[in-house]
Amino acid sequence: MKKIATAVVVVVIGIMTAYIVYVLSTAAAENTFAAKPVIYLYPEQTTDVSVKLECDGQLTCTYPAYGNGWAVTAQPDGRLIDADGKEYSYLFWEGDIDTQYDMSKGFVIKGEDTAQFLQETLHAMGLTPREYNEYIVYWLPQMQDNPYNLITFQTDAYTEHAALHINPEPDSMLRVFMAYQALDKPIDIEEPDIEPFVRTCFCVIEWGGTEIT
Repeated sequence: MKKIATAVVVVVIGIMTAYIVYVLSTAAAENTFAAKPVIYLYPEQTTDVSVKLECDGQLTCTYPAYGNGWAVTAQPDGRLIDADGKEYSYLFWEGDIDTQYDMSKGFVIKGEDTAQFLQETLHAMGLTPREYNEYIVYWLPQMQDNPYNLITFQTDAYTEHAALHINPEPDSMLRVFMAYQALDKPIDIEEPDIEPFVRTCFCVIEWGGTEIT
């Protein structure tokens, strides 16, 4: 009887774990808000650049004002100058995207370890200290007090529904988009591989994210 009871418990735990992972993998439909994607432009020389965003959804805030697209003069150090001579560090937008994020693979991280995880992981991805520090400053207050966070980095689910059209076309582009969910307890989930990014010539970097609720 003890062996049967143990087997039942194992089966039940397995079913519950599978259900939790399933819920997390489909939970993204609950919230498709893209929070603070920012776009850095790094040409090899001073270059006039136009950037247009093809978003399956609605923009809720942009800075500088988006209008029919952004038109700026980009400097090699990342500084952007608009037609009125105003200077910006990056292009900013927020909005609702009609997509569903894949939460089936990710990293389960204690809230208190979030800063270190993001610093190490974003660095491994190819962000510079300036870029990943700005990223962490924005997201850390929302994540550090959670018991745990399930952190995923989206690719096609984001880029296919928020396409960037840049002229002149960049030689290399990295778009980092995090979808995370607060957890009360850790779960077992497969961790994805982190692929390093190599910057070449005219480089474009973007980061953003969303909380899955």
